[in-house]
Amino acid sequence: MKRILVIEDNPDNLLLVKMLLGPLQVDLHTVTDGPAGIRAAQEAPYDLILLDIQLPGMDGYQVAKALRALPQTAATPIVAVTSYAMAGDRERALLEGFTEYLEKPLNPDTFSNTIHAYL
Repeated sequence: MKRILVIEDNPDNLLLVKMLLGPLQVDLHTVTDGPAGIRAAQEAPYDLILLDIQLPGMDGYQVAKALRALPQTAATPIVAVTSYAMAGDRERALLEGFTEYLEKPLNPDTFSNTIHAYL
C-alpha cells in the first residue's frame, strides 16, 4: 500500500484532501505544521508528500528544502497544494524543491491525475 504524508494546517482543506484520496486506498498520514511533517518524514518512508506552502511558523518552502536535505526524502515527490496562484508562484515552488504544483481550490480531476502520476 502506498503511503502519503499530507502537511496542511487548514481543517477544511485537509478534509477535502482526505475525501479526494479516500478512493485510492492509501496509507494516509496527516500533520498540521512543518516541523511535524519533517519529523514524520524522518520516522517513516512515504511515496508522496502533499505540502501546503502557507503554514504557520515554518512555511512550505522551508519545509520542502528541509525534506530535500534528508536522505530518506531527497527523491520523494513533493506536491505543493496551495492557494498561491500569482504569476511566478508555480515556478518558484519548483525552484524551491517541489516536484509539482496544484492550486487551491483543488480541481478533483487534476488532483486525482497528479496523485496517480506520482504513485
